[in-house]
Amino acid sequence: MPRNPAQRIKSDDAEIVYWSLGDGPPVVLLHPFPANHEFWLPVAEVLATRYRIVLPDLRGHGDSGVGEGPATMEKHAADIARVMDDAEVGRAPLVGVSIGGYALFEFWRKHRGRVAALVLCNTKAQADAPEARAGRLQAANDVLERGTEPFFESMIPRLLGKTTREMRPDLVDGALRMMRKMSPEDVAQVQRGMAARPDSIETLKTINVPALLVTGDEDAMTGVNEAELMRQHISGSQLRVIPKAGHYSPWEQPEAAGKLLRQFLDGL
Repeated sequence: MPRNPAQRIKSDDAEIVYWSLGDGPPVVLLHPFPANHEFWLPVAEVLATRYRIVLPDLRGHGDSGVGEGPATMEKHAADIARVMDDAEVGRAPLVGVSIGGYALFEFWRKHRGRVAALVLCNTKAQADAPEARAGRLQAANDVLERGTEPFFESMIPRLLGKTTREMRPDLVDGALRMMRKMSPEDVAQVQRGMAARPDSIETLKTINVPALLVTGDEDAMTGVNEAELMRQHISGSQLRVIPKAGHYSPWEQPEAAGKLLRQFLDGL
Protein backbone atom coordinates (compact mmCIF):
# COMPACT_ATOMS: atom_id res chain seq x y z
CA MET A 1 0.00 0.00 0.00
CA PRO A 2 1.58 3.34 -1.03
CA ARG A 3 2.38 5.97 1.55
CA ASN A 4 0.96 9.44 1.08
CA PRO A 5 3.60 12.09 0.34
CA ALA A 6 5.66 13.29 3.30
CA GLN A 7 4.09 16.10 5.30
CA ARG A 8 6.43 18.68 6.84
CA ILE A 9 5.43 20.81 9.80
CA LYS A 10 7.18 23.29 12.06
CA SER A 11 7.25 22.34 15.74
CA ASP A 12 8.96 25.05 17.76
CA ASP A 13 12.55 25.06 16.46
CA ALA A 14 12.46 21.85 14.39
CA GLU A 15 10.89 20.61 11.17
CA ILE A 16 9.02 17.36 11.85
CA VAL A 17 8.17 15.03 8.98
CA TYR A 18 5.43 12.41 8.92
CA TRP A 19 3.69 10.05 6.52
CA SER A 20 0.31 8.36 6.50
CA LEU A 21 -1.20 5.36 4.76
CA GLY A 22 -4.54 3.61 4.70
CA ASP A 23 -8.00 4.89 5.48
CA GLY A 24 -10.21 4.52 8.52
CA PRO A 25 -9.82 5.29 12.24
CA PRO A 26 -6.38 6.85 12.92
CA VAL A 27 -3.52 5.11 14.75
CA VAL A 28 -0.17 6.80 15.51
CA LEU A 29 2.98 4.63 15.46
CA LEU A 30 6.22 5.89 17.07
CA HIS A 31 9.52 4.21 16.23
CA PRO A 32 12.53 3.51 18.51
CA PHE A 33 15.97 5.16 18.66
CA PRO A 34 18.02 5.33 16.45
CA ALA A 35 15.57 4.29 13.69
CA ASN A 36 12.82 6.18 11.83
CA HIS A 37 9.27 5.68 10.53
CA GLU A 38 10.44 2.95 8.10
CA PHE A 39 10.77 0.70 11.15
CA TRP A 40 6.97 0.39 11.14
CA LEU A 41 6.29 -0.08 7.42
CA PRO A 42 5.96 -3.90 7.41
CA VAL A 43 3.45 -3.71 10.30
CA ALA A 44 1.72 -0.60 8.92
CA GLU A 45 0.88 -2.48 5.70
CA VAL A 46 -1.07 -5.02 7.79
CA LEU A 47 -2.91 -2.37 9.81
CA ALA A 48 -3.62 -0.01 6.90
CA THR A 49 -6.26 -2.31 5.42
CA ARG A 50 -8.55 -1.08 8.20
CA TYR A 51 -6.88 1.94 9.83
CA ARG A 52 -5.27 5.22 8.83
CA ILE A 53 -1.69 4.90 10.05
CA VAL A 54 0.26 8.05 10.96
CA LEU A 55 4.04 7.59 10.94
CA PRO A 56 6.19 10.46 12.23
CA ASP A 57 9.96 10.61 12.25
CA LEU A 58 10.65 11.65 15.84
CA ARG A 59 12.73 14.80 16.39
CA GLY A 60 16.36 14.10 15.44
CA HIS A 61 15.52 10.85 13.60
CA GLY A 62 15.10 10.18 9.88
CA ASP A 63 14.08 13.33 8.01
CA SER A 64 13.02 15.32 11.11
CA GLY A 65 15.28 18.05 12.47
CA VAL A 66 16.68 17.94 16.01
CA GLY A 67 16.34 21.64 16.86
CA GLU A 68 18.45 23.35 19.51
CA GLY A 69 19.65 21.52 22.60
CA PRO A 70 18.63 18.10 23.94
CA ALA A 71 15.59 16.42 22.35
CA THR A 72 13.65 16.13 25.60
CA MET A 73 10.48 14.13 26.15
CA GLU A 74 8.58 17.41 26.44
CA LYS A 75 9.70 18.35 22.95
CA HIS A 76 8.79 14.93 21.54
CA ALA A 77 5.33 15.11 23.15
CA ALA A 78 4.73 18.59 21.72
CA ASP A 79 5.86 17.37 18.29
CA ILE A 80 3.42 14.42 18.42
CA ALA A 81 0.55 16.75 19.34
CA ARG A 82 1.41 19.00 16.38
CA VAL A 83 1.61 16.05 13.99
CA MET A 84 -1.84 14.94 15.18
CA ASP A 85 -3.17 18.47 14.72
CA ASP A 86 -1.80 18.66 11.18
CA ALA A 87 -3.11 15.18 10.34
CA GLU A 88 -6.52 16.15 11.80
CA VAL A 89 -6.34 13.41 14.42
CA GLY A 90 -8.21 14.41 17.57
CA ARG A 91 -8.02 11.27 19.70
CA ALA A 92 -6.39 7.98 18.72
CA PRO A 93 -4.57 4.89 19.92
CA LEU A 94 -0.83 5.58 20.14
CA VAL A 95 1.88 2.94 19.85
CA GLY A 96 5.49 3.56 20.90
CA VAL A 97 8.65 1.45 20.88
CA SER A 98 11.53 2.27 23.26
CA ILE A 99 11.99 6.08 23.01
CA GLY A 100 8.51 6.11 21.45
CA GLY A 101 7.24 4.74 24.76
CA TYR A 102 9.20 7.32 26.77
CA ALA A 103 7.61 10.06 24.65
CA LEU A 104 4.15 8.55 25.22
CA PHE A 105 4.48 8.76 29.01
CA GLU A 106 5.07 12.51 28.61
CA PHE A 107 2.29 12.76 26.01
CA TRP A 108 -0.09 11.09 28.47
CA ARG A 109 0.86 13.57 31.19
CA LYS A 110 0.26 16.54 28.87
CA HIS A 111 -2.46 15.37 26.44
CA ARG A 112 -4.26 12.37 27.95
CA GLY A 113 -7.56 13.48 26.43
CA ARG A 114 -6.11 12.68 23.01
CA VAL A 115 -5.14 9.10 23.93
CA ALA A 116 -7.77 6.44 23.11
CA ALA A 117 -5.44 3.53 23.94
CA LEU A 118 -1.73 2.87 24.49
CA VAL A 119 0.61 0.18 23.19
CA LEU A 120 4.00 0.29 24.91
CA CYS A 121 6.56 -1.91 23.16
CA ASN A 122 10.08 -2.74 24.33
CA THR A 123 10.17 0.22 26.67
CA LYS A 124 10.36 0.96 30.38
CA ALA A 125 8.86 3.45 32.79
CA GLN A 126 11.85 3.98 35.03
CA ALA A 127 14.27 6.83 34.50
CA ASP A 128 17.89 5.94 33.76
CA ALA A 129 19.96 4.91 36.74
CA PRO A 130 23.04 7.15 37.25
CA GLU A 131 25.31 4.67 35.45
CA ALA A 132 23.00 4.42 32.41
CA ARG A 133 22.61 8.20 32.31
CA ALA A 134 26.39 8.65 32.38
CA GLY A 135 26.68 6.10 29.56
CA ARG A 136 24.25 8.04 27.38
CA LEU A 137 26.09 11.32 27.98
CA GLN A 138 29.42 9.64 27.20
CA ALA A 139 27.97 8.16 23.99
CA ALA A 140 26.74 11.64 23.02
CA ASN A 141 30.27 13.03 23.39
CA ASP A 142 31.81 10.05 21.59
CA VAL A 143 29.68 10.36 18.44
CA LEU A 144 30.56 14.05 18.17
CA GLU A 145 34.26 13.16 18.37
CA ARG A 146 34.41 9.89 16.42
CA GLY A 147 31.32 9.87 14.22
CA THR A 148 28.27 7.63 14.40
CA GLU A 149 29.42 4.39 12.77
CA PRO A 150 31.16 2.80 15.80
CA PHE A 151 28.10 3.66 17.90
CA PHE A 152 25.61 2.16 15.42
CA GLU A 153 27.69 -1.03 15.06
CA SER A 154 27.84 -1.36 18.86
CA MET A 155 24.06 -0.99 19.11
CA ILE A 156 23.16 -3.90 16.81
CA PRO A 157 23.74 -6.70 19.37
CA ARG A 158 21.77 -4.71 21.94
CA LEU A 159 18.83 -3.83 19.69
CA LEU A 160 18.36 -6.99 17.63
CA GLY A 161 17.79 -10.43 19.11
CA LYS A 162 20.21 -13.31 18.63
CA THR A 163 17.79 -15.06 16.24
CA THR A 164 17.54 -11.99 14.01
CA ARG A 165 21.29 -11.40 13.97
CA GLU A 166 21.96 -15.03 13.01
CA MET A 167 19.08 -15.65 10.60
CA ARG A 168 18.13 -12.27 9.09
CA PRO A 169 21.14 -10.28 7.84
CA ASP A 170 18.69 -8.26 5.73
CA LEU A 171 17.04 -6.92 8.90
CA VAL A 172 20.44 -6.09 10.39
CA ASP A 173 21.35 -4.16 7.22
CA GLY A 174 17.96 -2.44 7.20
CA ALA A 175 18.38 -1.34 10.83
CA LEU A 176 21.81 0.12 10.06
CA ARG A 177 20.40 1.91 7.02
CA MET A 178 17.78 3.63 9.19
CA MET A 179 20.36 4.55 11.81
CA ARG A 180 22.68 6.14 9.25
CA LYS A 181 20.13 8.85 8.52
CA MET A 182 21.05 10.37 11.92
CA SER A 183 23.94 12.82 12.15
CA PRO A 184 26.35 12.90 15.10
CA GLU A 185 24.48 15.99 16.39
CA ASP A 186 21.13 14.15 16.08
CA VAL A 187 22.40 11.15 18.06
CA ALA A 188 24.02 13.35 20.72
CA GLN A 189 20.95 15.53 21.35
CA VAL A 190 18.55 12.57 21.36
CA GLN A 191 20.76 10.71 23.85
CA ARG A 192 20.94 13.80 26.07
CA GLY A 193 17.17 14.09 25.96
CA MET A 194 16.71 10.45 26.99
CA ALA A 195 19.26 10.83 29.80
CA ALA A 196 17.18 13.71 31.21
CA ARG A 197 13.81 11.96 31.02
CA PRO A 198 11.76 11.78 34.23
CA ASP A 199 10.73 8.61 36.00
CA SER A 200 7.25 7.48 34.89
CA ILE A 201 6.37 4.77 37.43
CA GLU A 202 3.81 7.03 39.14
CA THR A 203 2.41 7.98 35.72
CA LEU A 204 1.62 4.31 35.01
CA LYS A 205 -0.90 4.31 37.86
CA THR A 206 -2.89 7.09 36.17
CA ILE A 207 -3.30 5.29 32.83
CA ASN A 208 -7.00 4.44 32.51
CA VAL A 209 -7.32 3.65 28.80
CA PRO A 210 -6.89 0.18 27.25
CA ALA A 211 -3.18 -0.67 27.33
CA LEU A 212 -1.14 -3.41 25.66
CA LEU A 213 2.46 -4.10 26.69
CA VAL A 214 4.67 -5.89 24.17
CA THR A 215 8.24 -7.12 24.43
CA GLY A 216 10.54 -9.64 22.78
CA ASP A 217 11.76 -12.79 24.48
CA GLU A 218 15.33 -11.88 23.41
CA ASP A 219 15.14 -8.19 24.40
CA ALA A 220 18.33 -7.58 26.39
CA MET A 221 17.58 -3.88 26.98
CA THR A 222 14.10 -3.82 28.51
CA GLY A 223 12.55 -7.25 28.23
CA VAL A 224 9.88 -9.12 30.17
CA ASN A 225 10.80 -7.81 33.63
CA GLU A 226 10.26 -4.17 32.62
CA ALA A 227 7.03 -5.07 30.79
CA GLU A 228 5.77 -6.99 33.84
CA LEU A 229 6.53 -4.01 36.09
CA MET A 230 4.40 -1.81 33.82
CA ARG A 231 1.63 -4.42 33.73
CA GLN A 232 1.46 -4.43 37.53
CA HIS A 233 1.01 -0.65 37.62
CA ILE A 234 -1.40 -0.13 34.69
CA SER A 235 -4.83 -1.36 35.70
CA GLY A 236 -6.33 -3.85 33.25
CA SER A 237 -3.32 -3.89 30.93
CA GLN A 238 -2.33 -6.93 28.86
CA LEU A 239 1.21 -8.25 28.35
CA ARG A 240 2.34 -10.15 25.25
CA VAL A 241 5.80 -11.54 24.46
CA ILE A 242 6.92 -11.93 20.83
CA PRO A 243 9.13 -15.01 20.33
CA LYS A 244 12.53 -14.79 18.63
CA ALA A 245 12.61 -10.99 18.90
CA GLY A 246 14.85 -8.49 20.64
CA HIS A 247 14.42 -4.79 21.46
CA TYR A 248 13.21 -4.06 17.89
CA SER A 249 10.47 -6.71 18.09
CA PRO A 250 8.02 -5.20 15.52
CA TRP A 251 10.87 -4.86 13.00
CA GLU A 252 12.19 -8.35 13.72
CA GLN A 253 8.82 -10.16 13.74
CA PRO A 254 6.38 -7.89 11.85
CA GLU A 255 3.85 -10.64 11.23
CA ALA A 256 3.54 -11.48 14.94
CA ALA A 257 3.56 -7.80 15.96
CA GLY A 258 1.00 -6.90 13.29
CA LYS A 259 -1.32 -9.67 14.45
CA LEU A 260 -1.08 -8.55 18.11
CA LEU A 261 -1.73 -4.92 17.23
CA ARG A 262 -4.57 -5.74 14.89
CA GLN A 263 -6.31 -7.88 17.55
CA PHE A 264 -5.87 -5.15 20.17
CA LEU A 265 -7.07 -2.31 17.92
CA ASP A 266 -10.00 -4.30 16.54
CA GLY A 267 -11.12 -4.96 20.12
CA LEU A 268 -11.25 -1.31 21.17
